[in-house]
Amino acid sequence: MSTPYPFTAVVGQTDLRLALLLNAVSPAVGGVLVRGEKGTAKSTAVRALSALLPQVDVVPGCRFSCAPTAPDPACPDGPHEPGPGSARPARMVELPVGASEDRLVGALDIERALAEGVKAFEPGLLADAHRGILYVDEVNLLHDHLIDLLLDAAAMGASYVEREGVSVRHAARFLLVGTMNPEEGELRPQLLDRFGLTVEVAASREPAQRVEVVRRRLAYEDDPAGFATRWADDERDVRARVVAARALLPKVALGDNALLQIAAACAAFEVDGMRADIVMARTATALAAWAGRTTVLKEDVRQAALLALPHRRRRNPFDAPGLDEDKLDEILDQFEDEDPQPENEPDPEPDPEGPDDGGPDGGGGGVPPQGDGPEGPETPEASPEAPSEVPEAPEAPEAPEPQPARGDGGAGGPEQAAVRAAEPFRTKMLSVPGLGEGAAGRRSRARTAHGRTTGAQRPRGQLTKLHLAATVHAAAPHQKARGRSGPGLVIRKDDLRQATREGREGNLVLFVVDASGSMAARQRMSAVKGAVLSLLLDAYQRRDKVGLITFRGATAELALPPTSSVDAAAARLEQLPTGGRTPLAAGLLKAHEVLRIERLRDPSRRPLLVVVTDGRATSAGGVVGDPRELAGRSARLLQAGGVASVVVDCESGPVRLGLAGVLATDLGGPAVTLDGLRADSLAGLVKNVRTAVTSETHRRAA
Repeated sequence: MSTPYPFTAVVGQTDLRLALLLNAVSPAVGGVLVRGEKGTAKSTAVRALSALLPQVDVVPGCRFSCAPTAPDPACPDGPHEPGPGSARPARMVELPVGASEDRLVGALDIERALAEGVKAFEPGLLADAHRGILYVDEVNLLHDHLIDLLLDAAAMGASYVEREGVSVRHAARFLLVGTMNPEEGELRPQLLDRFGLTVEVAASREPAQRVEVVRRRLAYEDDPAGFATRWADDERDVRARVVAARALLPKVALGDNALLQIAAACAAFEVDGMRADIVMARTATALAAWAGRTTVLKEDVRQAALLALPHRRRRNPFDAPGLDEDKLDEILDQFEDEDPQPENEPDPEPDPEGPDDGGPDGGGGGVPPQGDGPEGPETPEASPEAPSEVPEAPEAPEAPEPQPARGDGGAGGPEQAAVRAAEPFRTKMLSVPGLGEGAAGRRSRARTAHGRTTGAQRPRGQLTKLHLAATVHAAAPHQKARGRSGPGLVIRKDDLRQATREGREGNLVLFVVDASGSMAARQRMSAVKGAVLSLLLDAYQRRDKVGLITFRGATAELALPPTSSVDAAAARLEQLPTGGRTPLAAGLLKAHEVLRIERLRDPSRRPLLVVVTDGRATSAGGVVGDPRELAGRSARLLQAGGVASVVVDCESGPVRLGLAGVLATDLGGPAVTLDGLRADSLAGLVKNVRTAVTSETHRRAA
């Protein structure tokens, strides 16, 4: 086993280290979500935390880590007789993003069931993580079916397994820690709320701090054991402090003023539910215990708010996390702290210098070293009373004023400044017809590894999911001929059956947005952006990839390559200017090119093309020919490729040409007006997509 990077060797990252240590002091805080760019010590710091946790006493031989003083009466390995326990280090269990449901919750031990004829339960990762840490790297990429199981276990403190004839319940109380890069997409709100604290991390831009990160990382890679030895004393000191803070925690008093401050802060920032209040209270008491105090001060409440509230006040995935610290101070100042000050103030808490991501992904910032000791500088850690810097939520920009018109380089009209999107609204579901086999999601029907079982079949390749009942049914008639004499079944390879399952997949939703002069009326373009923003919100909820193409003047531009980060698409949409002619064919051909490349990269992910335009084509995009005819040919090219399409008709005014409807016919999909996106008329859109594509398929076959 490789020597882990020491927690106390992490450079800087004060908020990250403090949040992890507070959870070590009080696991009831509820875990930590670490958000930040790649290479910022996220994984390294989390993996190093387990070495600082006190050992746990467990019942010898219990696979579910029952405490000897209070064993779980429903433990599958029980009942346990009273007796001395055995101490072992606290575990940190990693949940891979691609893990199966069986690996997470456990399942029937197939080998024993078939060979011995007994029904035995094989525990999963939730059982291993009980009374320890469950760590999910890239938690925002975790499949929905695993998220649902995590939510259930986190809410009930137990895991329930009801499958394949197995009915098991066991305790599953763990410290949930996740790391993520927001550029790759956001978390579902339900899982986001389950993390007690959140921290934002970023690499330092100070050269001296970056030098220290590199120096320590290289020293660790040259001699991991020797590097860990140099930090052993610091590790031991922090571990002892965690133990002392845990012992002090029950004695910490949370006064009425502190409770009022907590309630007022949660109410003022309009967080949902009461979990934020509870987490803030637990965090404030943990801060006081970590500082060696038995009284919660206003500074503890302030720090608790900065850690517990930013991710709970987001109204949608496009809101930046963060708090207005000036507003927070005003709220807390309304309740003067009248609790008596402790007689002896705590000494400044030492800050074990922390690694950056000394891990595989590299750097991370920290406090520059001072001193020449082998362990690096001994700088005092920021006291819990001194709040760490948390990025404030950026204020919404004012709607830009119209800029003076300027030439479009011969493109056919002046450019107008970007306008703000109208308020988004809820849309109904668009889906791709047929049965796909793409990545798990929530949009279109698909054969998936997880979902409801619809049948069984002979495996076409490697067996990945056994259909037990079908396998037993296939083997049962041959037992006598195979000379069965014991309790187990005699199973041959030809008896094995693969379970077929159906669920939902995520799609590639590619937006092609007309930004030409015909769309440039400020009120109209605002409504168009609001509609696209609404569809982006829907794509976020359904776990889709999204891309954005815009066309204006003489060309089309891939404003955002296909990505899982829908908030990046929203940001590009907000900055979109308008003006110039309408190269509709160029936009459609650009979509064809993007979809062709994406099909090579991810052939199982099916696309849904959403064209937002009034249907006018006034520019050939540098190609000789009639613009309308070129647009029609480009649309029929997409239809021939089997691309499911929807046209959002943005034409307005008393006189309508109906060109968007003609485009929809050429694409083989339905057209819907901007108003129709809000109305019940959208309910039939999925059927229209299916009918249009199916009809065209039958026509070509005939």
